Amino acid sequence: MMTYKDQSKSVEERVQHLLSLMTTEEKVGQLTQPFGWQTYTNDQGNITLNDSFKQQVENGGIGSLYGALRADPWTGVTLENGLSAREGAEAVNLIQRYAIEHSRLGIPILIGEECSHGHMAIDGTVYPVPLLLGSTWNVDLYQEMCRAVARETRAQGGAVTYSPVLDVVRDPRWGRTEECFGEDPFLIGELAVASVEGLQGESLDRGDTVAATLKHFVGYGSSEGGRNAGPVHMGWRELLEVDLYPFRKAVEAGAASIMPAYNEIDGTPCTVNTELLEDVLRKDWGFDGLVITDCGAINMLASGHDVAADGMEASVQAIEAGIDMEMSGEMFGQYLVQAVAEGKLDVKILDQAVSRVLALKFRLGLFEQPYVDADQAAEVIGSEAHVQLARQLAAEGVVLLKNEADTLPLSIANVGRIAVIGPNADQAYNQLGDYTSPQPKSKVATVLDGIRIKLANRVLEHTNEVADRHGMHEKDDRPAGYGDNHAAKNLASDLERDSSEVLYAPGCRIKGDSKEGFERAIEVASQADTVIMVVGGSSARDFGEGTIDLKTGASNVSDNSWNDMECGEGIDRMTLGLAGVQLELIQEIHKLGKKLVVVYINGRPITEPWVDEHADAILEAWYPGQEGGHAIADILFGDVNPSGKLTISIPKHVGQLPIYYNGKRSRGKRYLEEDLEPRYPFGYGLSYTTFEYSEPKLSDASMTVSDSVTVSVNVTNTGRYAGAEVVQMYISDVVSSLTRPAKELKGFAKVNLEPGETQTVEFRIGAEQLQYIGRDLKPVVEPGQFHIHIGSSVNDTQMAELTVREA
Repeated sequence: MMTYKDQSKSVEERVQHLLSLMTTEEKVGQLTQPFGWQTYTNDQGNITLNDSFKQQVENGGIGSLYGALRADPWTGVTLENGLSAREGAEAVNLIQRYAIEHSRLGIPILIGEECSHGHMAIDGTVYPVPLLLGSTWNVDLYQEMCRAVARETRAQGGAVTYSPVLDVVRDPRWGRTEECFGEDPFLIGELAVASVEGLQGESLDRGDTVAATLKHFVGYGSSEGGRNAGPVHMGWRELLEVDLYPFRKAVEAGAASIMPAYNEIDGTPCTVNTELLEDVLRKDWGFDGLVITDCGAINMLASGHDVAADGMEASVQAIEAGIDMEMSGEMFGQYLVQAVAEGKLDVKILDQAVSRVLALKFRLGLFEQPYVDADQAAEVIGSEAHVQLARQLAAEGVVLLKNEADTLPLSIANVGRIAVIGPNADQAYNQLGDYTSPQPKSKVATVLDGIRIKLANRVLEHTNEVADRHGMHEKDDRPAGYGDNHAAKNLASDLERDSSEVLYAPGCRIKGDSKEGFERAIEVASQADTVIMVVGGSSARDFGEGTIDLKTGASNVSDNSWNDMECGEGIDRMTLGLAGVQLELIQEIHKLGKKLVVVYINGRPITEPWVDEHADAILEAWYPGQEGGHAIADILFGDVNPSGKLTISIPKHVGQLPIYYNGKRSRGKRYLEEDLEPRYPFGYGLSYTTFEYSEPKLSDASMTVSDSVTVSVNVTNTGRYAGAEVVQMYISDVVSSLTRPAKELKGFAKVNLEPGETQTVEFRIGAEQLQYIGRDLKPVVEPGQFHIHIGSSVNDTQMAELTVREA
């Protein structure tokens, strides 16, 4: 047996043997990653490989494919021409079989997929976006989601995912805010570890795990003006302390891959930043995995950043800086063979990159098991367990921002007639986030769906209660003689009538200045007792679904579909207000004097002071995924007590930006027009119940710089409802050699409490919680006074004092 095919040999031995057999063309082939959806044609279930793919395999091979299963308007893959769960697995098997059987060395292909909030393939479960996932503050639940995403992706043959996104958001005008967990590096770091452990499991070759790719390395969320891929102005201290922190935690957890960001830092594009890719990542952190570019990043070096004269120079710069694989593969595939032949690239550098690609393939077990079970894919992908997980995550991440006079929860018994109004009330794609595949309407529960089903189910429960009393039930739990029995007839009529009590009108679109739907929306709202306005944003690309008739609310499919996208990759904004005429619609509805509940569905914070002042209740639901409508209905009617907390500060005015909570104490106090306090601070979120905190108690009032102490606090549910509270610990370094933030999150715990129940929550405080990056760019714990703050948000805490002594 050839050494590289011998599973008993070490990964290093197998890599070196295989490398020794390869030609330059075969080596370069391993560093390229063409677009996977272009490799095949699907003709009504008959999947065939394209000639261009076959030629590439036979002329040196392909190392990886990007998005072989991806479906969206960019790829042109639709529900009609795309692959089902089973077909996707069969297609990947076809691709792998051809690559193995028609290449000289039989090297399997690395299939890389997007999984920001679920595998971006047809039939995959669509989870909430990371901004909502962060708002759950539930690390264990998020890790469970990552395991589910890995199972679905690997079941179809996907072996690498381009997630998690670990960017620290500094300006929420940035369109990719929705893809991030928030503005705090500690919280992101905890979720980063959970992501790596959930996706990669105990071993990459298990068959239900995938390699995690950390992105975007680094500073991507701190771009100038919130403009995508814009320059980043940041010193090394801040870079090490803030933006690099989550990446370091994920690398320590064993992340297999990393993706440099598009942006530059202090003049050097991350794609060719050797200080980052070699000195920090590999030497300081000991990372030995794969480094892959973002799509088109090498092209940008010669056309955008302009640090390379042409494609040849850009390609050589990138691989010499530490890039191992190029997403899209255009530049490496075109220039690297020539670069080696002309002596512009040392073959040792090429071999180093190839060895990292091969090592990952061996670790994933692709040589032993390149194929997947199509039956299992059909069973796992979109399973009921995963759907329920999506609903739970959405419910835990929705944030209650306002609840005047206990407007929520609504009582089904006396809520009366409900009007659900707004452009996001019944638009499925508007609640799914940017990285979303085409969806059948039946798969996504909108807010209108959720409310109607919620009320209908309550009537059915009442139906069954009466049926039980009259002995009318058969095995299928429906009243016997349904349709002719007098009581059953009346109850069926009640069900139909109560469902019709939920009225709907879109009112307007997300963007645009058309008010043609206002009259109908006002008419509908005037008939209701409670109005639920579902407004916000959209990251939905043009799926060819047409638009909504603003007068009737019906789908209006035509050749001229309307794209409401105002968030997502490449969609940055100058303001944070509601787009279009949405605010005017809310104001017109408010004039009716009805109880007004506003539900925001969006991918970045919304700054609307009028809504904050006039709405009776406000829910921030971000993009809650396919089960979002059910989760929101659960919260509106009290079946779920909201427990989400903000992971990003919401300003009063866009002019306050940047407003992240952990800015330096030296940043000032106010503007002429307004102070620097946000409308809703980091960590904020209301509940239907109330929680009371005791004073924090330290196990010792002092410690040495090398020691640790424990801080504890008692949290009591003092309200009428069971609920979950996110207990947050912040630390302040009272006097430091270098300027520091006023508070920094260093611990949190989500606890569930019944009414009257008390739990003691403890946090350990040691060097990791107290240190910062010193003048020598190394972590340091300085002796002195520290304030330990514990509470329900950054602005609602109680304090204990800790003295740190020299060792």
